[in-house]
Amino acid sequence: MLFPSPLVPGRLVQRYKRFLADVVLDTGEAVTAHCANPGAMTGLNAPGNRVWLSRSTNPARKLPWSWELVEADVGRGPELVGINTAHPNALVEEAIGDGTIAPLAGYATLRREVAYGKASRVDMMLTGDGRPPCYVEVKNVHLMRLPGLAEFPDSVTARGAKHLDELGDMVEAGHRAVMVFLIQYGGAEGFSLARDIDPAYGKAFDRARARGVEMLSYRCRLSPESIVVEQAVEIAA
Repeated sequence: MLFPSPLVPGRLVQRYKRFLADVVLDTGEAVTAHCANPGAMTGLNAPGNRVWLSRSTNPARKLPWSWELVEADVGRGPELVGINTAHPNALVEEAIGDGTIAPLAGYATLRREVAYGKASRVDMMLTGDGRPPCYVEVKNVHLMRLPGLAEFPDSVTARGAKHLDELGDMVEAGHRAVMVFLIQYGGAEGFSLARDIDPAYGKAFDRARARGVEMLSYRCRLSPESIVVEQAVEIAA
């Protein structure tokens, strides 16, 4: 995924009201950016952190700036982290199309936001070639508390646990179901659940895996010009 134009660097002043961030750009201009991330953003939202913003050309937008990347250091030097939760679905779709996510390759069609379960919508449904439909849910991962180990979730997510149970229902109905944990953290070497943060989600993960839901985790390569799904990482949940 290429950004329409190179991102603009600055320093975070504060993140507040969950979806707002005040930033001082390198030019000295102070702006308020939209933060498309409802999570806790542990370790990523400290005042003074180096950040990168995109700017929309849509004149109808109240806030033209969006927070895209932040620089974090978990003991191995600065690394870029993608915090925009609006991107993972498009990134995974792109990676399925180019064959990077090999376990999901070979389907004829991909549909987004398909109704399923109990008043839910799955991120993607893959169909074709005489195979059962494949239901795919995507989660953005940006928590890292130990060098190289990405974790999910960074806050309690009852909705996330519900998605895991509904994916399990799809498997029992004869379909295929896959959870993709997309790590927008360039230095990730492994993935694990943050069971101390949300024990209920950990239990839902175990239930889903026991019912046949497939668990995949992929790392991204990030720069102020692009975000690209790079390679699979081991799940040590």
